Amino acid sequence: MKKTVFILCILPLLTFSQSVKGTFSPAEDFSYAFLYQATPEGANYVNRGQLDREGNFEIPLDSTVAPGIYKIVYAIPPEENNFDFIYDGKETVAFNFSYDKGVEFTESEENKLWNSYLHSMDMVNQTISNYYSKANTDEEGFNSIFKVVKDTQLAYEESANGRLVSAFIMANRPYIPTMYEDISTYSNNLKNNFLSHIDFSNYLLQSSSFLVDRVTSYVFDIVDSPSNTTYKKHVDDVAHSISDFDLVIKANLIEILWQRFVTLENHELANYITDKYLLQLAKKTENKVLAETINSYKNTSLGTKAPNFEISSGEDTTTLHDLKGSEYYLLVFWSSGCGHCLNELPKVKALVAKKSNIKVVAFGLEGEPTQWTEAIKNYPDFIHNIGLGKWENPIVKTYGVAATPMYFLLSADKIIMAKPYAFEDLEVVLKDL
Repeated sequence: MKKTVFILCILPLLTFSQSVKGTFSPAEDFSYAFLYQATPEGANYVNRGQLDREGNFEIPLDSTVAPGIYKIVYAIPPEENNFDFIYDGKETVAFNFSYDKGVEFTESEENKLWNSYLHSMDMVNQTISNYYSKANTDEEGFNSIFKVVKDTQLAYEESANGRLVSAFIMANRPYIPTMYEDISTYSNNLKNNFLSHIDFSNYLLQSSSFLVDRVTSYVFDIVDSPSNTTYKKHVDDVAHSISDFDLVIKANLIEILWQRFVTLENHELANYITDKYLLQLAKKTENKVLAETINSYKNTSLGTKAPNFEISSGEDTTTLHDLKGSEYYLLVFWSSGCGHCLNELPKVKALVAKKSNIKVVAFGLEGEPTQWTEAIKNYPDFIHNIGLGKWENPIVKTYGVAATPMYFLLSADKIIMAKPYAFEDLEVVLKDL
């Protein structure tokens, strides 16, 4: 009986034998470390640890915490202030972190091996760069350098055998020439082999930031000052590298590329991705939100004709495209129940009062017409149209309206010329018209 009691007492200790712990410095810059389990679809919250005065924290891990990729979030916004790590279900993971030095793992062979591998490959890559920067044609030196690259890769693959980190080291296999190559040939072959060793169906790779980093690096970093033609070729290469058996991860990665081009305001590439890949992927994965998002972006890209809609005023009905008589049209999506709109609309009225070449088209997002009917009396010179259903109104979805007020400056032919984000931006856009 005593022996049984003793075993029951130590079982709780055994189930919490591992942990994630770390030291953040300087301690005063941080307060909590949030632990998430990373998945291909996102991240699931696990626990958090509060830092002490020295910047230390520890989060115990019980037997329910499965091996895989995990993420530490240490500040906001979380998508910019985090790092991944591997947890094998056996080892405690410990690290030191600072903004200047990044993360350094002090416990966990999985993570220490990965960091050591990356450091070693950085060193051999620097040796290759130095060799070519001197316009060297010494074949013996060339073969010696790439023997080191090969031996380094194989040594780490052997050390990683049986570990989770093996998936990353194998996916990161460098291109190794079998004979001397000049810089042009080597660069071309390096690019052609950049994605060749990646298993896009691997769950660990999908859960980590590795695939995103690899794909974005290929599209944006492989060639200096690429043209849109080059960008399109790189996007095509990425799409063709990912099997259609991995539709979800393919859609996720292609969407990330689309978002990067949207951020860069490269409408041509964003819409190229939509037309050639992303819309079809959204349909195949039944991602209606993604389909609506990319369609509304394409519909309202600069240089495209604004989507048409009916405008009813009393007994008269016309359309946006049929409006005539003004050099410019300012399309404003607003709502009579939106305090921010009610604050800005008088400013818009004052701003265009002295600009006879601009006509305002005010599209009201409303649940019912009573309040809107009263509010529009303050703006008799605007062209008004009501969109019942508010956010569910089809025109609202077509234009991708996610907040009000939202502005579109149109030419006389209803070509979208600008999409000012805020009233201050609108002032700048309209200043010289």
